[in-house]
Amino acid sequence: MASLPSFIRPARRARTALRADAAALPADAEALLDAPDEALGPALVAVARGAYRPAAELLAATRAQGRWEERDRYALRLAAFARSRPDWLDAWRAAEPYDPDVLLVSAQLAVDRAWPSPARAELLREVSPLITAAARGDARDPVPWRVALDHARGSRAGHRYFEELWEAAVRRDPHHYGCHVAALRYLASSWHGSHRECFDFADRAAQDAPADSLVQALPLRAAFAYLADGCGPDVPRPRLDAAADRAIALSARLPAAAPGPAEVRNLLGCVLIRLDRPQDAAVQLRLTGPYATSFPWDRVCDDPLGLFLTVRADVRSATLTGLVRPESERGERARSGGH
Repeated sequence: MASLPSFIRPARRARTALRADAAALPADAEALLDAPDEALGPALVAVARGAYRPAAELLAATRAQGRWEERDRYALRLAAFARSRPDWLDAWRAAEPYDPDVLLVSAQLAVDRAWPSPARAELLREVSPLITAAARGDARDPVPWRVALDHARGSRAGHRYFEELWEAAVRRDPHHYGCHVAALRYLASSWHGSHRECFDFADRAAQDAPADSLVQALPLRAAFAYLADGCGPDVPRPRLDAAADRAIALSARLPAAAPGPAEVRNLLGCVLIRLDRPQDAAVQLRLTGPYATSFPWDRVCDDPLGLFLTVRADVRSATLTGLVRPESERGERARSGGH
């Protein structure tokens, strides 16, 4: 198990209240990092064998049924797999070059490949035609517009162009979580330190969204960005607690111990720990079950599963630790890690 990073400090103890929830936690050996759900798992097994058809059928079903959140998540995972094993995607493109689903995965893969490069902005400009093709694949689909929003941030596009993309995205789905996260990230990178403006955007979006929409977790993302950062004016503590409380209400509406809501619950647990709310964090760790996710733990540690297990071990021993901001580079990983 990995040791805690240097910017983890002891928090106040709440031993008695935590024991019941800690006892319900799955064993460490059962923990899974970024586990696929029951629909995505077989598709990933198939592409590992070079067969693209199950992935094509999976994405086609999400598009036909308008399951945009799942479509976004599946496209990201399939593109991530294709970074090291692209043979199945090459075969798919050769067989069905105008399939909206292969166009989407191809566009996401192109953005992923360009992102780590020091020449990111220039490389991303070269992949614009792939994103345009994906957006034209199905006029109803907001997911290519989420890719376009990420692309605009990475290529340092101006505000007017980004607003045009944003308007196109929300016309297709006014409450698509991925598009809202992309917009929040753009705001954070464009107006560095303006956490209150990011909170304003996130709060408005959450207030307008249905109670069971993942957009209810957008203020939580703003809270995490603020807690991980080191600049700008302070955000009042009640606003941070309100963001966490809104996400707790969302978590209560989602299925327990399931891969789909796992990232929201991992993020919620992390923020609650930082806010020194160990009892609430213990409840979220129990609801998470065995499903660890890279985000947010990889923003503060190179071993996200190890940190997840360490936090759970502290819950079991009723000495829950709290995440604190490093004094120097405390905003750098959260601002620059991943996209």
